[in-house]
Amino acid sequence: MSQDFAPLKNDLLLRTAWGQTIERPPMWVMRQAGRYLPEYHEAKGNRDFFECCRDPEVATEITLQPVRRFAGLIDAAIIFSDILVIPQAMGMTVEMVEKKGPHFPNPLQNPDDGQYGQVLAKN
Repeated sequence: MSQDFAPLKNDLLLRTAWGQTIERPPMWVMRQAGRYLPEYHEAKGNRDFFECCRDPEVATEITLQPVRRFAGLIDAAIIFSDILVIPQAMGMTVEMVEKKGPHFPNPLQNPDDGQYGQVLAKN
């Protein structure tokens, strides 16, 4: 099944990945979406960080915010998510503590830990 998409407005990153000669290096910023943007706080509302990651509409909005704000200055959108959604998907408890960062109340330290069997059972 073939789908017709409109031509990309900016394919600089793709041309770079394909090894083509480009006019300049593509630009993007790690952590380009997030707390420093007022519109992030508006989209986040009263949700916690991980709720924003799990909600496709909210994650899409937060992903696109810096692209809109810095139109013409960045060449790629970094998908709004976090590496810590992986241990959550495996059944581990991960909390994002305000002004501190991620916290594992029951970290896996060895195969005798209670969560260890639960994590393996998720497979």
